[in-house]
Amino acid sequence: MGVTGAGKTTIGSLLADALHVPFVDGDQFHDESSIAKMRDGVPLTDHDRAGWLARLHEVLRTHPRGIVLAASALTRASRDVLDAGLEPNRYILLRGDPDLIAQRIDRRAGHFAGVELLASQFALLDPPPDAIVLDVDAPPATIVTRALAALAAGVSPPGSVGPR
Repeated sequence: MGVTGAGKTTIGSLLADALHVPFVDGDQFHDESSIAKMRDGVPLTDHDRAGWLARLHEVLRTHPRGIVLAASALTRASRDVLDAGLEPNRYILLRGDPDLIAQRIDRRAGHFAGVELLASQFALLDPPPDAIVLDVDAPPATIVTRALAALAAGVSPPGSVGPR
């Protein structure tokens, strides 16, 4: 989980490979109207996210043996929809300095979510108290190693930032 540009797709796909489970990029489940809004720099509303979250919940429901899902999941309400009726999900928050993340967004090509959305996403960010919080200024392999250690131990790893 995390704001746009935090590295959810990169880290999520590497983590899924390491865990030998499927990887799903939540961005692939946005409807066209939401993509158009984000492309125009307009933050999504809870109403805009409702169908997207329902589709992601269904993906989680159909993978009872485990999955790594990359999704913003910025609010408790969003996570409540994702988690409804399922075994507890573990959340890994990829957190970083807004300037660093903005630089990453400026360098990426072909993504519909631009730097204009960053401030609104940081304002919404309300991570769960038991999230594994990892700083994104480390190399991807290091972040994945820390995530694996935290998942195995059930605690935040050395080098993580913030609450467990």
